[in-house]
Amino acid sequence: MSRAMSSPILVTGAAGFIGARFVESCNQRGTPVVSVDLRAHFEERGEFSGLDFGPIVDRNELFQWLRDTQPEIAAIVHLGACSSTTETRLDYLNEVNVEFSKRLFEWATEQRVPMVYASSAATYGDGRVGFEDDESRIPKLQPLNPYGRSKQEFDLWVLEREREGKTPPSWAGFKFFNVYGFGERHKGAQASVVVHAFDQIESTGRVRLFRSHRDDFADGEQSRDFIFVGDVIEVLHFALAAPIPRGIFNLGSGKARSFLDLTRAVFSALGRTEAIDWIDTPEAIRDNYQYFTEASMRRLHDEGWDSSATELEEGVRRTVERLLAASDATTETS
Repeated sequence: MSRAMSSPILVTGAAGFIGARFVESCNQRGTPVVSVDLRAHFEERGEFSGLDFGPIVDRNELFQWLRDTQPEIAAIVHLGACSSTTETRLDYLNEVNVEFSKRLFEWATEQRVPMVYASSAATYGDGRVGFEDDESRIPKLQPLNPYGRSKQEFDLWVLEREREGKTPPSWAGFKFFNVYGFGERHKGAQASVVVHAFDQIESTGRVRLFRSHRDDFADGEQSRDFIFVGDVIEVLHFALAAPIPRGIFNLGSGKARSFLDLTRAVFSALGRTEAIDWIDTPEAIRDNYQYFTEASMRRLHDEGWDSSATELEEGVRRTVERLLAASDATTETS
């Protein structure tokens, strides 16, 4: 990073799933942070035990705070967004995912602060043009939902700013694939299948999975590139430390695994016998449902990232261990 390591990293979405895990990693590394999110989120979410968020700034007050305090910021890790793939309010998505991100990128450019940000694999749509993160392909992508389109719009805007010569000293966007791990419970229906499977098994001993509505996929063989949240955090730190000079990259494991694999890993981690009920994919999402995603990781490896992704079974085991520990702590205090 170009600024003193004693200066804090500004983390947006700090009360979110990945944001809180990034703050946790900074605590472990002795790196100070400034945490940005809706202030109420820090008060209403119960998975933050022991985390030091440093100064907390409400998202709606961030730019006023930056003007008033003129802080020395080492870098920006921009994870704050509406991440719901079912959100349909276009004005809201534009405000939170696009315009807020633009203002932050412009501030980083003016203040010469390195910035990394979360894009999304949702920009690839149904994957018919593949999952290569060649930036020349980005304008051709066709996301399937408004959330994906909002992420696509910001990616394209960033590339346009680069053509104008108006970027931070280093910047990188990452198309997150299916991130899973501890700290998702507040996402409700949008949490990963790991959390839903854990809750269903603990409650009923069984798991409900969507059956396939395509002849070329058996039930449960719908596949995603699942990536453990710990791997995502390590890549973000790498991008800042190397630093990656610029670019928009895939961030996945590089290996598609089925929902059946994922569910079996949860049963195994809990020491339970597999029991699955097949249900129809809801009609509201059936037409836009992705049956396969797999990140090409070549470009990130070319930047020097050479660590192997955590195997699905190991990542699920670590997640289940923390979920069990959190459940035990809740029981002890109730």
